[in-house]
This record gives sequence, structure tokens and C-alpha cells, in this order.
Amino acid sequence: MTAIDTSSGLGTQPTPAVGALTVRAGRWVDGWDAENHTQWESGGRRIAGRNLRWSIFAEFLGFVVWQLWSIVVISLPGAGFEFDVTQTFWLISMPSLVGATLRFPYTFMVPRFGGRNWTIISAALLLLPVIGLALCVGDPDTPFPVMLGVAALAGLGGGNFASSMSNITYFYPQREKGWALGVNAAGGNLGAAVAQFIVPIVITIGAAATLNLPAAGWIWVPLIVVAMVGAALRMDNLSSARSDFAASLAAFREPHLWILSFLYLGTFGSFIGFAGVFPKLIVDQFPDFSALQVGSAAVPLAFLGALCGSLARPYGGRLADRFGGSTITLAAFIAMAVLTSVVILTLPVLGFWGFLVLFLLLFTASGMGNGATYRMIPTVFAWRAGSDDAHRTAGDIGSQRKAAAALGIISALGAYGGFLIPQVLGFSKSTTGGYTTGLTWFLGAYLVMIAVTTLVYVRASRRSGTRL
Repeated sequence: MTAIDTSSGLGTQPTPAVGALTVRAGRWVDGWDAENHTQWESGGRRIAGRNLRWSIFAEFLGFVVWQLWSIVVISLPGAGFEFDVTQTFWLISMPSLVGATLRFPYTFMVPRFGGRNWTIISAALLLLPVIGLALCVGDPDTPFPVMLGVAALAGLGGGNFASSMSNITYFYPQREKGWALGVNAAGGNLGAAVAQFIVPIVITIGAAATLNLPAAGWIWVPLIVVAMVGAALRMDNLSSARSDFAASLAAFREPHLWILSFLYLGTFGSFIGFAGVFPKLIVDQFPDFSALQVGSAAVPLAFLGALCGSLARPYGGRLADRFGGSTITLAAFIAMAVLTSVVILTLPVLGFWGFLVLFLLLFTASGMGNGATYRMIPTVFAWRAGSDDAHRTAGDIGSQRKAAAALGIISALGAYGGFLIPQVLGFSKSTTGGYTTGLTWFLGAYLVMIAVTTLVYVRASRRSGTRL
């Protein structure tokens, strides 16, 4: 075994400042302890940053793949496909249903295979949905069940989030988890915005009278290969990254796991759900504004929603680092409730630009809430374990492993919002002809979440003196 050379990542020259760290074949690192200040400042921060950068890129592509169908669906009629409202919303929501479900097993992949190794594998799996999409959307006679099956494969991209976040939480100390996890998640979330911006341009530019829909899949293949190679050369496996079924079972028995999952369903679930359905909402409500024509290319506007939510997420985590996750989560839910109320009251008469501004603010609030709620998870588990300063101290190794398992479980449960929101809005559209009924249900949910956050965490934070 050799010491880690922190100037280049991993090497063969001894570095006394981080002498406790050793590397074995396959880039397995032994002795990692992010809470060790000396180790962290002597080189650990640099190693963590390198792994974070490649994790972000791989997760970014996962979100791209996860959200491809949200934008491809609205272009299907122009390519000769004929699907009704129900079928359309199933194509939008199926990737989220599968992605949310895959997050459960993906949580265990990092401890089983290693963060570097699993990033390579999970990136390689993304080739299946992009190539499948490219093949099936090129033929208008492709049956709906086949289209739905290929849309389900896009859920592989959604699963990446759980393993990526679980991996990165081991690399960073408790005091910096909010920012690190927020940046990692935001980089991934940006994939939704990039997909919704790039795909409409690519499929329309130079396409003349027809759409080049297969390009929506093919353009991502080279980037996926880059992610695989980059992870192989620049990422590491931590031998200390251990999460087992016992820790997960312990997390499942923790009541706060279910409460936090409910809140995360409201923050991240709203973000990913509205991101998936926003292009369809704009096309239905304001078809003349669905895209701006620049030459032969259609430049979309729906991507702005996912962009605002993605950029807001790390700042939600940073504010949670400073003021506590419960405080920022509560503020986010209040903002989401107010904005949803305004949309409901003004939707019948609201012009496009007012509609767009309100939804961009709603995306921003949900993004801030994403970062804050996710930051709460390790804090709450450390608090439950009796940590004197749960906001800054991770607690014993048992609570850390339980928290790591909870991160994956909660991210999975929250991601079901990406399925529920399109389904609720699709039901509202098909039964009432509009979206007001569905939005009213969401408003009711936000009000309940405001009450839960206040009664369970804000009040407990004040009583205990710990910033939960």
C-alpha cells in the first residue's frame, strides 16, 4: 500500500501530512476521515473536490437522461405520433416512477462496489435509454407500449442521484455537507434544464420540414463515454463507505425518516415534478410562447424553470448551514404556498410573462427547499443520536451510517413527486379541461408541510438550542 499524493490525487510518493491515507489497487482509499481536521486541510479537501467534480458531471448526465422525455413528448405530434392526453402524461411520468424506485437499490451500490466503480457502471447504463430513444422516436409507427418501455429505461438516470449523494456524503465533514451536497445535487439538477434547452434546438435546427427526433438521444452518447473514462481515471473508492441492510433497517424504524421523506416530497418532488411537466403546461396554456424561433431552430423557454430550481439548490444548503435546515425549509414551503395560490387565482386571466415569472419563483423556492431539507437529514440523525452539536458534528459511526442510508431512502421517496405531479395534473386536465384543480391539491399539501415543519423541527430546534 502507498500513501496518497495530494498534489495529483493518488500516487506513489509518501505524503506525511496525510500519511494515514493509503491506496490499494483499484483506487481504494483506506483511512479516510473527513472529520479529522489535519487530514482534511492537508489534502483531504482536494481529494474530495476532485471526486465531487466528476460526481457532478456523471449525475448531470443522469438528470439529462431522466428528463429527456419531458421535452421529447411535446415534439411527438410534429413527428407523426398520435397519443392522447393520458398516454402523453404517462410518457412524462414513467421515467420518474422508475427512477424513484431505482434509488432504493442504488443507495447500496456505493458500499457494495465503491463510489468510483459504481459511477462507471451507472454512467454506462445510461447508454441504454439514449440509444433506445434515438431508435424508437425515429419511427411514428412505434407502438405505445414500446415507447413507454423505453421511457421507463430513462429512469436509470434518476437512480444515479441516490448513489452519487450517498458517495459524496462520505467525502465531506458534517460542517460542509450542506454546501457539498447542494452543489452535487444542483449540478445534477442542471441536467434537466440543459436537456430542455438543448434538445429542442438540436431536433429543429437544419431539420427543414421535419424534426430530427433521434438526435435527442444520439447527442449524449459521447458525453456519457467521457463520464465513464473520467470516473475511471479521477475518482476514488472509500473503504470507509459502509452502509448495510442493518443500517437501512434502523433508518426505516426511525420516525423522522418518514417525516423528512414527506417534506422532501414537497421540495424535491415539486422541483422534479414541475420540471417534467412545465414544457407541457406552457404548450397547453400558451402555445405561441412554447419556443422562440431563431432561424431554423426553436429555442425553448421551459428550461428556465429547471434552471432556476437547480441554481437555487446549493444556496438553500448554504443557508441551512448557517441558519438551520428547518428554518429555510419552512420559508420555502411558505413561498411555494403563496405562489401556488397566486397562480390558481390568476391562471385564467394571467398573461404568459406573469405566468412564467410566478413559476420561476416557484421553482426557485422548491430548489432552496431541496438543499435545506436534504441538509436536515444528517443533522436530524445526529441529533437523534444525542450529538451535542448536531448541526456541526456527525455523531458516532452508527448514526453516520444510518444517516447515509437515510439519504438514499429519502431521496427515493421524494423523487416519486416526479411521477405524482404529472399524473395529478394529467388527471386534472383530462377530467376538468384545466390544471386549477390539480394545483389546488398541491396548495393543500404545502399547507400541511408548513404545519409539519413548524411543529416537528422548528419548535424542536428552539427548545433544544440546536439548529435542525
